[in-house]
Amino acid sequence: METSKALEPSPDNAVVWHEDRLYLLDQRYLPERASFLSLDTAAATAQAITDMVVRGAPAIGITAAYGVVLAARDAYRSRGADWRAAIELPLDLLAASRPTAVNLFWAIERMKHSMKGLGEQDPVPALLKEALAIHAEDRAANRTIGELGAALIEGPTDVITHCNAGALATGGYGTALGVIRSAHSAGCIGRVYADETRPWMQGSRLTAWELLHSGIPVTVQTDSAAAGLMATGRIGWVIVGSDRIAANGDVANKIGTYALAVLARYHGIGFMVAAPTSTIDMCLESGADIPIEERDAGEVLACGGSRIGPEGVAARNPVFDVTPASLVSLIVTERGVVETPTAVKMRALMG
Repeated sequence: METSKALEPSPDNAVVWHEDRLYLLDQRYLPERASFLSLDTAAATAQAITDMVVRGAPAIGITAAYGVVLAARDAYRSRGADWRAAIELPLDLLAASRPTAVNLFWAIERMKHSMKGLGEQDPVPALLKEALAIHAEDRAANRTIGELGAALIEGPTDVITHCNAGALATGGYGTALGVIRSAHSAGCIGRVYADETRPWMQGSRLTAWELLHSGIPVTVQTDSAAAGLMATGRIGWVIVGSDRIAANGDVANKIGTYALAVLARYHGIGFMVAAPTSTIDMCLESGADIPIEERDAGEVLACGGSRIGPEGVAARNPVFDVTPASLVSLIVTERGVVETPTAVKMRALMG
């Protein structure tokens, strides 16, 4: 593959392994600038995850898998046959990069499992094969999620989405936006209303950029405008992704998702969660057990580099909230659809 093609910035090309390096489309600067950040160590990869160069649970997991490859390469170069003794610290750095997205830990554990069968030889070829498989499986899962979710939408109708659960947040195609892309192709969606998603503005910066790339009509609205729009009767569905789903079907997603679910229930609008099964954490009984990341208050008190809150004031900045399963109409995964999720139904899905 030519470098120019491999590193062509696009929504479906946000995480790239090319010529023994990891490249991340730097989402901090979209849509003004579309450029890749080149990474060649696990420590730099962990920092990129923390700094939100890459975000979205599936994309974070894929990035972490490639980070394990980079860790293994450095460990083998420095310690040879004793590479296992040098790999634990960088893996810990990757695991500590963000606390809420379970795909991060799922991917690291899967890579660790791949290490078990390796001897003293160079671990990189086997681990790279596994990371590439994780990436390819996510792309395929998103396509399936898109098809399953689109089949449930009777249209044409308009929909609301929150944050960014598109190709940028996954291995390609997207979860919530995968459903929207498939449904739009089938003529079931007329217009998408993208919540701006304070304070990082993933909706106005990233979702709007993706949908424009896909030729899907999109209108950005402030997060607080959703209720008035729902009251018009034009919205058929709210479609979102997830960063972690508990064993009972409670859903952790970008802050503001819970409020949308409450509004959707009041207005009689379907609330669809689209996510791969790698996002489901059967080890957590309910959403109350999901760790909620809190970021710097400055992200709330400033916008575009300019301070908008007075000096000395405090600010809450939880990155996620938990939507109770009782407010979720559907969870759409690559394994199938769970209607009105419960613990029993989630166990049946996960086998």
